[in-house]
Amino acid sequence: MLVEVKVPMLSESVAEATLVSWHKKQGEHVERDENLIDIETDKVVLELPASHAGVLKKIVKGDGATVTSGEVIATIDTEAAESETEAEAETAESDTESAAASKNESDAATDDEQEETETDKTKRKADPTIPMLMPAARKLVEENQLKASDTKSIKGTGRGGRITREDVQAYIQQHKTENNAVEADEDSAGQEQAAQPADTTESGESGERIDRRVTMSRLRMRIAERLLQSQSTAAILTTFNEVNMQAVINLRERYRNEFEKEHGVKLGFMSFFIKAVVAALKKYPIVNASVEGNEIIYHDYYDIGIAVGSSRGLVVPILRNADRLTFAQIETQIADFAKRARDGKLTIEELTGGTFSITNGGVFGSMLSTPIINPPQSAILGIHATKDRPVVENGQIVIRPMNYLALSYDHRIVDGRDAVLSLVAMKEALEYPMSPLLEDQ
Repeated sequence: MLVEVKVPMLSESVAEATLVSWHKKQGEHVERDENLIDIETDKVVLELPASHAGVLKKIVKGDGATVTSGEVIATIDTEAAESETEAEAETAESDTESAAASKNESDAATDDEQEETETDKTKRKADPTIPMLMPAARKLVEENQLKASDTKSIKGTGRGGRITREDVQAYIQQHKTENNAVEADEDSAGQEQAAQPADTTESGESGERIDRRVTMSRLRMRIAERLLQSQSTAAILTTFNEVNMQAVINLRERYRNEFEKEHGVKLGFMSFFIKAVVAALKKYPIVNASVEGNEIIYHDYYDIGIAVGSSRGLVVPILRNADRLTFAQIETQIADFAKRARDGKLTIEELTGGTFSITNGGVFGSMLSTPIINPPQSAILGIHATKDRPVVENGQIVIRPMNYLALSYDHRIVDGRDAVLSLVAMKEALEYPMSPLLEDQ
């Protein structure tokens, strides 16, 4: 029975997706629930498991194809023999043809001779080190214009040491990877040389100037789209303040071992920032609101988006009902978000919604920035690197660990007064923090 492999239903906000890479080849056996392919949306990368066991009969849409919900991208033959792959089917067909031409079908040595062309026989007689190629492998060798010296380097895994198509493919892929690495090294060397004055090179010529074109991922395109949307539709203004992090540092140092022992998770700084943000949003609910047409929507809940960097780009998973979470629950969820963002395992639901966002450029060493609002939200807090700086306290210059906070807000609905006071409220909550263990008592 043939079973269609379809793109799963995407969320309402996701119209299209891209097929990243098939993990199975056409003709290969697949197990039920085995991941067939990764599908990238503008939010997450989804895994598509096989609904039935069988042979991947046909791949309708290849890597890089644009697809929509419910679209058929492959078929699985559930009645095909489990061990029958496309390569084995080709080999079996070749063996059958050879056996038909042979006087004794059971004679393996005669079969081997029949699988060789007269030209191959002549070459092998002249040079016994030349290995025996299966028909499919020979075709692939010819298509890729491999030399006899190349085939000698291929280790055959077939019967009697014969070279199969998979052996040739592995050899080609290996050398492609090695060549890319060499080219990358040459590119790097060329760029370094180009960065030097021309008269410092031995030849007196500058290095080669190289342009590389890489198609944007759906996530990167979506990020670009949303940032442009934010800049063009919101009246963004940023206000700044500085916060003395000494009290938070002291609390963290005092309770970190006890906290980790009790909750099984490290006590970081982000939970303090989230607690401070929630406290400020409760005092100034307009900063937690959003605009829809001519209406202001006040959110009586606090879903805080935490910007997390990943290999695919910036993602913002949502910490739901942050006002109800303890320090331990916040730290646990943040650690989980970070890990799954690196692995591309975040779900669309976890990246949808949010009433306010926090971005932490400080982890990369940023001193100051003007973060861009994540629409349709009306504000975002930018955290930066905490550094020892001279400040004046009671008429004296002292050194304190200072952090610059930046609050970008939509001036269409948030007045400067509310923006400034909400940032001051965050500052005060950080300079006079609550013990992370008091909430458990």
